[in-house]
Amino acid sequence: MKISEPEYIGNLRIRNRVVMAPMISNLSDPSGLTNENHIAYLEERAKGGAGLIITEYSYINSLNSRGSRNELGFHNSDFTPKLRRLTERIHMHEAAIFAQLVHAGGKAFLDTNRAGPMAPSAVDYVGYTPKEMTASDIESVIKDFESASKVVKASNFDGIEIHGAHGYLVQEFLSPALNRRTDRYGGSFENRIRFAQEIIDAIRSSVDLTLGIRLSLYEDDADGYGPDYGLKVAENLHGIDYVHFSAGRFAPPGSSSSFYSPKTHIANRLPRKPAIKTIVVGSVTSLEDAERVLEKADFVSVGRALLADPYFPRKIMTAPDTLRPCIRCNQACRDLSFGEVRCTVNPDTGLEFVRRPLPRLNGDIAVVGGGIKGMECALNAAKSGLKVTLYDDHPVLGGQLASIFDEEKRTEFQRMIGYYSRILPRLGVVLNLGERFTGKGLYCLPDRIYGHIPDKPDLLIDSNIYQHHDEALSAARTSSVTMTERSLSSLDRVRQESFRRLAEKSGIKFVKSADRKPDVSVIERWQYDIRAAMVSGREVFRKYAEERIQDFL
Repeated sequence: MKISEPEYIGNLRIRNRVVMAPMISNLSDPSGLTNENHIAYLEERAKGGAGLIITEYSYINSLNSRGSRNELGFHNSDFTPKLRRLTERIHMHEAAIFAQLVHAGGKAFLDTNRAGPMAPSAVDYVGYTPKEMTASDIESVIKDFESASKVVKASNFDGIEIHGAHGYLVQEFLSPALNRRTDRYGGSFENRIRFAQEIIDAIRSSVDLTLGIRLSLYEDDADGYGPDYGLKVAENLHGIDYVHFSAGRFAPPGSSSSFYSPKTHIANRLPRKPAIKTIVVGSVTSLEDAERVLEKADFVSVGRALLADPYFPRKIMTAPDTLRPCIRCNQACRDLSFGEVRCTVNPDTGLEFVRRPLPRLNGDIAVVGGGIKGMECALNAAKSGLKVTLYDDHPVLGGQLASIFDEEKRTEFQRMIGYYSRILPRLGVVLNLGERFTGKGLYCLPDRIYGHIPDKPDLLIDSNIYQHHDEALSAARTSSVTMTERSLSSLDRVRQESFRRLAEKSGIKFVKSADRKPDVSVIERWQYDIRAAMVSGREVFRKYAEERIQDFL
């Protein structure tokens, strides 16, 4: 199996072909320093078998390079002792770790930088215009990359990845749409890649580490470049050991496509295997996906699937049926404006350092409820050693998820039901489906049940509840359906655009505000979703265990 085979990047041997993709976590301290929460989060993925861990994008100066809150930083050599703790913990599990260095450029976060954003050219950045960089600014940023690389080296990282994707500064120079310069850094292909090349040369002159660059293979924007251009950039940069292909600039879906997009969407558009060591990311959630990417690349980069299950690499190589699947919902994992990294289908993500071990118990227990809450409760009870019988008066597992109308959503969410359907019997859980139970047990019925959309010929929906989105698609087959714009407020940009397209294709109209009393009006900031149900199921079991643990000793 190719995915389990070791491979080299430069002179560095990587134990297998699975790379943990760099993903914003917001787990570092506000100063940019790592901490035990951040380390435990990355360490869990190294334990899970990833051959290479790439840190989230990490800023290179304290002036104007930061892209988000609590971003990891390499701008201060005083951070080295704590960063060495991070690399030590990753190396303990025989994984390699690279630091991804970034200057956010025109996308620099306004709230956390001492100076305003700057970019190659003063053009529109989705609502604001950064200042155009001077020659002195360019020289200063190159020196910042070089200085940060010395911190990386001193902190015992195995390599450096320059972030040249997703509309940050390096890509801004590469992108014809954003780079309108007429000096030596713009106006021609050779000039547009000069900034990236000078950063590469500066790092190479200072440290002897494996060095690569992350590039957007293509931009999703209407005026964006295509895959041939991205491939040309990769093959015309000198002094790098690898290229890591992602996608996107400003417009969705970029790298984190939802269940409305095809799997392996970036690899699908890669024209051929590049003439350089290559890593490719994008909607990889299974062994089949990973193998498809490896037909064109040397390594497969895995993001959200490693949030859903940190043991993704080990499981797809040895026991793929036990994988807790990423359903590409873009819910908890995309709530990063103010929040830390989380995952809708894995309540432990981002909380690895404070996670409590399950107690060891003996005895029998009945769990009532075959939805997510009941299945997660039964799973934890069985892992604790109890003999569990799960009851539900429906003939199939899944609860409300079993009746999803939206075809793409149903396909992905069915994988979650399939996971429980396989894993619960393996743990000895007896499934009594289609049988009503009224005896003593742990009752795991939903904490919140949202009313259904009424059956009317003309519907106005003002609701951000996922269930109501699904019911609106179903109702549109026979009714005239209108939805308010704020109904989309619970969706990230990627799902929002895709759902709107699907809804409008189904005949649904969108309005800024309701001109009459809506037939359904439910707007909740924190709605009862899959993650909330999982947490609730775990809490039911935890309270039961704490109250009765003495009875089972």
